[in-house]
Amino acid sequence: MHSPGNRKDWFQTPLPERLFAAAALCFLGMVWMLMAATPLRARVLRVEVVERAAIPGSTPPVERIRARVYFAVRPEAAQNRGIVDLDKAPRNAQGEVEFAADLLLLRPLQGGNGSLLLEIPNRGGTGLLGLIDGGSGAPTDASQMGDGWLFRQGVTFAALGWQWDVARAPGRLALDAPVATDGGKPIRGLLRDDYTPWRAESEIPLGHVIVDRMGGTEYPVADPADARNVLTVRDSYHGRRQVIPRSQWSFAHTVDGKLVASDRFVHLDGGFQPGRIYELVYVVQNPVVAGLGFAAVRDFASWSKHNPGALAPVQRVYAAGISQCGRFLRDFVYEGFNADEQGRKALDGVLAHVAGAGRGSFNVRFAQPSRDAEPSSSIDWPTDIFPYTDLPERDPLSPAAPPRGLLDRARAAGVAPHIFLSNTSHEYWSRAESLTHTTADGRQDQPPGPEVRIYFYAGLQHFSGPFPPRRGVGPLSSQQWMSPLPIHWYWRAMVANMDAWVRSGTLPPPSRYPTLAAETLVRRSQLHFPAIPGLHPPTTMAEGWKLDFGPRAAAGILDIQPPRISGEYPARVPQVDADGNDLGGVRLPELDAPLGTYTGWNLRSASIGAATERLPFLGSFVPFQRTDAQARAAGDSRRSIQSRYASREAYLAAYTRALDRLSEEGYVLAADRDAMLQQAGREWDWVMQQP
Repeated sequence: MHSPGNRKDWFQTPLPERLFAAAALCFLGMVWMLMAATPLRARVLRVEVVERAAIPGSTPPVERIRARVYFAVRPEAAQNRGIVDLDKAPRNAQGEVEFAADLLLLRPLQGGNGSLLLEIPNRGGTGLLGLIDGGSGAPTDASQMGDGWLFRQGVTFAALGWQWDVARAPGRLALDAPVATDGGKPIRGLLRDDYTPWRAESEIPLGHVIVDRMGGTEYPVADPADARNVLTVRDSYHGRRQVIPRSQWSFAHTVDGKLVASDRFVHLDGGFQPGRIYELVYVVQNPVVAGLGFAAVRDFASWSKHNPGALAPVQRVYAAGISQCGRFLRDFVYEGFNADEQGRKALDGVLAHVAGAGRGSFNVRFAQPSRDAEPSSSIDWPTDIFPYTDLPERDPLSPAAPPRGLLDRARAAGVAPHIFLSNTSHEYWSRAESLTHTTADGRQDQPPGPEVRIYFYAGLQHFSGPFPPRRGVGPLSSQQWMSPLPIHWYWRAMVANMDAWVRSGTLPPPSRYPTLAAETLVRRSQLHFPAIPGLHPPTTMAEGWKLDFGPRAAAGILDIQPPRISGEYPARVPQVDADGNDLGGVRLPELDAPLGTYTGWNLRSASIGAATERLPFLGSFVPFQRTDAQARAAGDSRRSIQSRYASREAYLAAYTRALDRLSEEGYVLAADRDAMLQQAGREWDWVMQQP
């Protein structure tokens, strides 16, 4: 068919062919106009680049981009109907709801392999890149790039804001989402705040305080005089609440030595006492449509894969989240967000780390995504809730209900991603991790489905502790040294294994975790812990709970605060060997050629109160005695270092054998062998210098 672009050729063309060409061009023009006038589904509206430059001296060359991504979604689309209060959000002229997210993106300028690793930022902060490459979580120059391993593999890295309640600060990545209203009128409801001080304080903020800083922006009190505002205190997780008389506390804050009214702080006459659990139920209004964080991740991933104009077009996207963000990813898949508005798979892979059996407060009215579930705060939030396993399971506390699993919606839609669920020893004690691979009554093993691998990294704490080891301080003041075992080596292998699984179908290492059948997973009362001076296992652990938030809870509206508890989903913990080290998991050489005991728990120092309770996040490390005589004198039942290794060289030989097995199995990379051996030498030297 001739083009009408050349007038002479056009008029020499036979009339029928000219009419056909004109009709075709008219049709194409109409299609173009319709496309211009009709919003694309699951689309990024626009991207405002704030900063874009190559990182000076980076090897390989890497470009760094900071941007603001603007989205729009259709509330009536089937893939969006699960977003709580989306139908009550303001709409644009096309009837869509708009929102925006902060973006950090780093891409190799040459040799890209088509894969994007998308970090889900933890309370607005980036840290995954530092864990993988050993540098900064958001590098700006070559000195902060670590060894550049990720970019040498050709992987693009991005981090996208998804959390509306991020405590805003430079470099933090957040989501800006609209407020829901009832036909333009404010929506009110109840919210709950709890806090366990580690020192005497006269007032506390309403938002989520995590490790002595604000993890999430607060909802201010809507009506300080409302009779539904109630402050209570108790001494244990599910202890009896005592109501504090309203005359003894107020919504107020001290400014320049004077107490002034405040809708964001609570003041208690006489002060808050360390180690006690204070809980405030109060009236709030103007709920943010927090579930749009799911849509942001979904649509950014889909845009990156399907739009040639994306900042970094790729073929595959793997989302990685740690702790809160691992729970976000479990909830993301469970609530059916891995299909975009056109039904396409958004995330090809999910790496949910130290999420345990949890999900979270991500898509409910008055959601506070920063809330987790710790031994002494954020208690009975919708976190460790049924279902727990990826395959459908029956709820023993609701026997008439049909079976449910985390991947039901994704499997039904044909968009189930490959998934790594990785956890440390800490999550078995403080995040009910065992429920991800047992039945909900804790009586039988329930293996994962074919798309899922479960990795238990024995001996590690929730986040890697420093080396040389030290005790926790401030709100994390601990009785023992923290576990110094690093997650670094595992992360590099997980990224490489996920990329190979999705790109070429190369199966990753098999799941490895403790089981009831092997008797490596037991009730807390069945733990055979050795006699170690000053180290005693906790008397409590995290369980799953049946929580009743009221009749509208299924719609994301939590009317009952605090919730009613109607039952328990019993969790289990790993059994230990004669050294007190966990069995049944992936064990670093430090556990197969050990210099001490590494646990997933650590108790609170008496200096911060409640000395018999677990600390959040921390594990413990207690070295062996150096000699048999020292072990006998201390009453330590563990074998001494002297009885295990004849010399430093003998220890390193044992370590090397264990390391080579781990590398051959694919749980760590052979390329990291030398660095791990160097660290082993440092660990020996440090332990042997201890008194």
